[in-house]
Amino acid sequence: MYKKETLANGVRIVTEEIPYVRSVSLGIWVGTGSRDEDQSNSGIAHFIEHMMFKGTAGRTAKGIAEALDAVGGQLNAFTSKEYTCYYAKVLDEHIDVAVDLLSDMYFNSLFREEDVEKEKNVIIEEIKMYEDTPDELVHDIFASTLWSDHALGKPVIGSEEIIRTIDREQMLHFRNNNYAPDSLVVAAAGNIKHEQVVAKLAPLFGTMPNTVVRNRIYSEPVAKYQIGMKKKDVEQVHLCVGTPGLPMEHEDIYVLHLINSVLGGGISSRLFQEIREERGLAYSIFSYHSSYKDAGLFSIYAGLSRNNLKQVLSLISTELNSIKKEGITSEEMVRAKEQLKGSILLGLENVSSRMTRLGKSELSINRVISVEETLEKIYKVSVEDVKRLADRLFRGDNIIKACVGPEVDENELELSVD
Repeated sequence: MYKKETLANGVRIVTEEIPYVRSVSLGIWVGTGSRDEDQSNSGIAHFIEHMMFKGTAGRTAKGIAEALDAVGGQLNAFTSKEYTCYYAKVLDEHIDVAVDLLSDMYFNSLFREEDVEKEKNVIIEEIKMYEDTPDELVHDIFASTLWSDHALGKPVIGSEEIIRTIDREQMLHFRNNNYAPDSLVVAAAGNIKHEQVVAKLAPLFGTMPNTVVRNRIYSEPVAKYQIGMKKKDVEQVHLCVGTPGLPMEHEDIYVLHLINSVLGGGISSRLFQEIREERGLAYSIFSYHSSYKDAGLFSIYAGLSRNNLKQVLSLISTELNSIKKEGITSEEMVRAKEQLKGSILLGLENVSSRMTRLGKSELSINRVISVEETLEKIYKVSVEDVKRLADRLFRGDNIIKACVGPEVDENELELSVD
């Protein structure tokens, strides 16, 4: 059962008690990500995430690393396009250690100039590593092709050119103007009591001054239907083809989840079975959907030899047209619904997944959607709903393509969707 407390300054504390486990996952969720950046500071949100581990007034970077290691816990963080999360997982008896450490990092990180300069090199190496991973890079190329002039189209990690220019004052200015109480959620799941967690967190987070007024009105991204290509000296063509998707709270979001499941969401999906299992044309083939506050993207990824490109695109076209015109079978519908149900319920057996569900939902849509509500909406989806949405999304004038790998001609990327 979820419980929520909103402190006087706007900080939200959400918890879920799971009395039969011995662990606790605690996360500080900040409603700030790469979408809040501009051309001059692209990558700064991710840079700040790195700097929060580099030392506080009372702890060195090594001291931060050792604090949870000493009690067998885990500490990490990540930055996305719309939020940043700092989180820890510990035994329930060590929750005070996690609270103390995360709050110390959040409030007391020093951002020393020498550490900023040193961490630039670390992030630049991370960028280079990412550039050398074409099966990951292609997804950023796809997003930038779809939303080329919008912050959602920019990579979270930034670029080497911009990272080299960012200094301590820029970072503190960005943090002070974005790490505001009304965009902060602290989520906890595990063997805890809501009242006890609030009692621990309120004296720390309830004193944050609510002086920053954030303009949370984002400009809506405008899709561009084009082709993005990046030449790399690698063996395979890494391909993404897809369409604009749906925002988080769209009424058809669960319909799209089911389409994704049937099309490329698992090893029993149409694309996996047809392209890999039946024809052996690719090792990796899958589809996915990413949702944001006011937009989304749907993509099919394949890693394949250039010689197979035309045939694979033809097979993808066939499946998209089939779902548009004929929908899916009742058997596929049942299997997809059970697949989603299993994924959701199995995720509940992990306290970190539960904490993530709490924090992300509260931060993104200001409430936690219960598992029961989610499953009810999934089971209400009909075959007609699937056909209707597929017909709307999968159109010849709605397709975006991106590839990384050996140079190919645009004509080789032909995808025929009626």
